[in-house]
Amino acid sequence: MVIRKATPNDRPAIANLLMVIFKDMELAMLQKVSEEELVDMLVQAMAEPTYRYNESRGLVEEIDGQVAGIAFGYPSEQEAIIDQAWLSVAQKHLTGDVRLFTDPEGFPNEWYIDSVCVHPDFRGHGIGTSLLQAVRKTAKQAGKDKMGLCCDFANVQAKKIYERLGFAVVGEQVLSNHPYYHMQKPIE
Repeated sequence: MVIRKATPNDRPAIANLLMVIFKDMELAMLQKVSEEELVDMLVQAMAEPTYRYNESRGLVEEIDGQVAGIAFGYPSEQEAIIDQAWLSVAQKHLTGDVRLFTDPEGFPNEWYIDSVCVHPDFRGHGIGTSLLQAVRKTAKQAGKDKMGLCCDFANVQAKKIYERLGFAVVGEQVLSNHPYYHMQKPIE
């Protein structure tokens, strides 16, 4: 097992893991395009360095050459620009509202952990925990003194894991019509 920076070669595996999250969030985009089309558009958008899912913003845990888990994040003040690449790609394929995300996620002055997902074949082995711990180094190098993330009210197990790792609820917000806890952890 090795945690490393994501690379362009990881894009298809990353996009497929993101689909797990998007389905849980019941994103409206899933009603407009097939899963295959959405994965293809994600991979295209990932080529843009400012995109929220560009490899420069991600870590992967690799096991036997396979992407077993991912973690993506960014400084909260970049939230205004992180989806421009997606909009550019999606507008070539779709009409109307093409946004994946319609609600602000990060809280001010934090390293926002956008996504953590572990491949179903590798769950229960501490991969998500390892990735969250590795994100701390990235956030600290970016000059942040706290990390934040959102946890769906319904995901009691994830909330317990986050609390065990030192995250605490600092607010509540609605993302894609789902209630979430906003949790933060100081970076020592």
